[in-house]
Amino acid sequence: MDKRNIFHVKKRTLLAVASCVWLIAGFNVARLGILSYHNIKISVMHIFLSMLVFAAFGVMFFKMSMKHTKRIKGYKEEFRPVWHFFDVKSYLIMAFMMGGGIWLRSSGIVPDVFIAVFYTGLGLALALAGAFFGVIFFTYKNENGGERE
Repeated sequence: MDKRNIFHVKKRTLLAVASCVWLIAGFNVARLGILSYHNIKISVMHIFLSMLVFAAFGVMFFKMSMKHTKRIKGYKEEFRPVWHFFDVKSYLIMAFMMGGGIWLRSSGIVPDVFIAVFYTGLGLALALAGAFFGVIFFTYKNENGGERE
Protein backbone atom coordinates (compact mmCIF):
# COMPACT_ATOMS: atom_id res chain seq x y z
CA MET A 1 0.00 0.00 0.00
CA ASP A 2 1.50 3.37 -0.95
CA LYS A 3 1.60 6.47 1.26
CA ARG A 4 -1.54 8.09 -0.09
CA ASN A 5 -3.54 5.01 0.91
CA ILE A 6 -2.46 5.03 4.56
CA PHE A 7 -6.01 5.88 5.69
CA HIS A 8 -7.69 3.36 3.41
CA VAL A 9 -9.18 0.21 4.93
CA LYS A 10 -11.12 -2.79 3.67
CA LYS A 11 -14.88 -2.49 3.33
CA ARG A 12 -15.31 -4.95 6.18
CA THR A 13 -13.20 -2.72 8.44
CA LEU A 14 -15.55 0.20 7.73
CA LEU A 15 -18.25 -1.84 9.44
CA ALA A 16 -16.01 -2.23 12.52
CA VAL A 17 -15.32 1.52 12.53
CA ALA A 18 -19.05 2.23 12.31
CA SER A 19 -19.67 -0.20 15.16
CA CYS A 20 -17.09 1.47 17.39
CA VAL A 21 -18.29 5.01 16.63
CA TRP A 22 -21.96 4.17 17.24
CA LEU A 23 -21.17 2.20 20.40
CA ILE A 24 -19.01 4.97 21.86
CA ALA A 25 -21.60 7.63 21.02
CA GLY A 26 -24.42 5.49 22.38
CA PHE A 27 -22.75 4.67 25.67
CA ASN A 28 -21.77 8.31 26.22
CA VAL A 29 -25.28 9.62 25.53
CA ALA A 30 -26.85 6.88 27.68
CA ARG A 31 -24.36 7.66 30.45
CA LEU A 32 -25.51 11.30 30.46
CA GLY A 33 -29.13 10.15 30.69
CA ILE A 34 -28.44 7.70 33.50
CA LEU A 35 -26.50 10.35 35.42
CA SER A 36 -29.50 12.67 35.07
CA TYR A 37 -31.72 9.93 36.50
CA HIS A 38 -29.72 10.38 39.73
CA ASN A 39 -31.01 13.97 39.94
CA ILE A 40 -34.72 13.12 39.77
CA LYS A 41 -37.27 11.02 41.62
CA ILE A 42 -37.59 8.06 39.26
CA SER A 43 -41.04 6.74 38.43
CA VAL A 44 -42.32 3.87 36.31
CA MET A 45 -43.52 6.49 33.81
CA HIS A 46 -39.95 7.77 33.34
CA ILE A 47 -38.69 4.27 32.59
CA PHE A 48 -41.60 3.68 30.20
CA LEU A 49 -40.87 6.95 28.38
CA SER A 50 -37.18 6.02 28.05
CA MET A 51 -38.26 2.71 26.54
CA LEU A 52 -40.55 4.56 24.13
CA VAL A 53 -37.67 6.83 23.04
CA PHE A 54 -35.47 3.74 22.69
CA ALA A 55 -38.07 2.01 20.48
CA ALA A 56 -38.65 5.03 18.25
CA PHE A 57 -34.97 5.77 17.70
CA GLY A 58 -34.08 2.08 17.60
CA VAL A 59 -36.26 1.60 14.52
CA MET A 60 -34.78 4.69 12.88
CA PHE A 61 -31.17 3.74 13.67
CA PHE A 62 -31.73 0.16 12.52
CA LYS A 63 -32.91 1.46 9.13
CA MET A 64 -29.93 3.81 8.96
CA SER A 65 -27.48 1.03 9.81
CA MET A 66 -29.01 -1.18 7.11
CA LYS A 67 -28.64 1.67 4.61
CA HIS A 68 -25.00 2.26 5.58
CA THR A 69 -24.23 -1.46 5.47
CA LYS A 70 -25.69 -1.73 1.97
CA ARG A 71 -23.72 1.34 0.84
CA ILE A 72 -20.45 0.02 2.31
CA LYS A 73 -20.89 -3.45 0.82
CA GLY A 74 -21.76 -1.85 -2.53
CA TYR A 75 -18.45 -0.02 -2.90
CA LYS A 76 -16.67 -1.35 -5.99
CA GLU A 77 -13.22 -0.73 -4.52
CA GLU A 78 -12.09 -3.10 -1.78
CA PHE A 79 -10.19 -0.33 0.06
CA ARG A 80 -11.90 2.93 1.03
CA PRO A 81 -10.95 5.90 3.23
CA VAL A 82 -11.67 5.10 6.87
CA TRP A 83 -14.13 8.02 7.14
CA HIS A 84 -16.39 6.46 4.47
CA PHE A 85 -18.30 4.53 7.16
CA PHE A 86 -20.69 7.54 6.99
CA ASP A 87 -21.89 9.52 4.02
CA VAL A 88 -21.93 13.35 3.96
CA LYS A 89 -25.59 13.55 5.00
CA SER A 90 -24.92 11.37 8.06
CA TYR A 91 -21.95 13.50 9.13
CA LEU A 92 -24.16 16.61 8.91
CA ILE A 93 -26.93 14.92 10.94
CA MET A 94 -24.37 13.80 13.54
CA ALA A 95 -22.91 17.32 13.83
CA PHE A 96 -26.40 18.83 14.17
CA MET A 97 -27.47 16.30 16.81
CA MET A 98 -24.26 16.65 18.82
CA GLY A 99 -24.31 20.44 18.65
CA GLY A 100 -28.00 20.57 19.50
CA GLY A 101 -27.60 18.13 22.37
CA ILE A 102 -24.67 20.01 23.88
CA TRP A 103 -26.52 23.30 23.55
CA LEU A 104 -29.73 21.85 25.00
CA ARG A 105 -27.98 20.46 28.08
CA SER A 106 -25.83 23.52 28.71
CA SER A 107 -28.67 26.01 28.15
CA GLY A 108 -30.72 24.71 31.05
CA ILE A 109 -33.89 25.06 28.96
CA VAL A 110 -34.95 21.48 29.61
CA PRO A 111 -35.19 19.88 33.05
CA ASP A 112 -33.14 16.93 34.25
CA VAL A 113 -36.13 14.64 33.82
CA PHE A 114 -36.12 15.30 30.05
CA ILE A 115 -32.37 14.66 29.80
CA ALA A 116 -32.76 11.47 31.86
CA VAL A 117 -35.64 10.06 29.82
CA PHE A 118 -34.58 11.18 26.35
CA TYR A 119 -30.82 10.63 26.56
CA THR A 120 -31.14 7.18 28.14
CA GLY A 121 -33.45 5.95 25.38
CA LEU A 122 -31.52 7.65 22.60
CA GLY A 123 -28.15 6.45 23.85
CA LEU A 124 -29.24 2.85 24.21
CA ALA A 125 -30.71 2.94 20.68
CA LEU A 126 -27.40 4.30 19.33
CA ALA A 127 -25.48 1.58 21.18
CA LEU A 128 -27.79 -1.10 19.79
CA ALA A 129 -27.11 0.17 16.26
CA GLY A 130 -23.39 -0.05 17.05
CA ALA A 131 -23.86 -3.63 18.19
CA PHE A 132 -25.73 -4.36 14.95
CA PHE A 133 -22.77 -3.04 12.93
CA GLY A 134 -20.54 -5.30 15.03
CA VAL A 135 -22.66 -8.34 14.18
CA ILE A 136 -22.49 -7.44 10.48
CA PHE A 137 -18.70 -7.05 10.79
CA PHE A 138 -18.25 -10.47 12.40
CA THR A 139 -20.56 -12.20 9.93
CA TYR A 140 -19.31 -10.35 6.82
CA LYS A 141 -18.55 -12.55 3.85
CA ASN A 142 -16.68 -11.34 0.79
CA GLU A 143 -17.87 -11.94 -2.74
CA ASN A 144 -15.04 -14.40 -3.55
CA GLY A 145 -16.07 -17.68 -2.00
CA GLY A 146 -17.82 -16.50 1.12
CA GLU A 147 -14.85 -16.51 3.50
CA ARG A 148 -14.23 -13.68 5.94
CA GLU A 149 -11.52 -11.21 5.01
